[in-house]
Amino acid sequence: MPDWNLPFKLYIDACGEGLGAALHQTKIINDKPVEGPICFISRQIKPTEARYGASQMECLFLVWALEKLNYYLNGKVFDVITDCNAVKSLLNIKTPNRHMLIWQIATL
Repeated sequence: MPDWNLPFKLYIDACGEGLGAALHQTKIINDKPVEGPICFISRQIKPTEARYGASQMECLFLVWALEKLNYYLNGKVFDVITDCNAVKSLLNIKTPNRHMLIWQIATL
């Protein structure tokens, strides 16, 4: 069960076959911080999405994960943990392509 007073961590990753995310929280148990999962989500990549580059795939996935986990994350503080620099800089893109622009708007 989540503790609604604590921040969340959203771990995301995409590969050539699927998308996956894990929502975690760090709680204090016996005076020690213990990070644990709240929920996991995943799905297969659609045929049209398989043509996306790695950066587009990760950004698509961030938006998908935010939509799926809206119940937990809406109005809450959370960190996104990813190995993809495109996701890290998504909001700083000056001239995004059509997909990146849509995803940029969706993350606001």
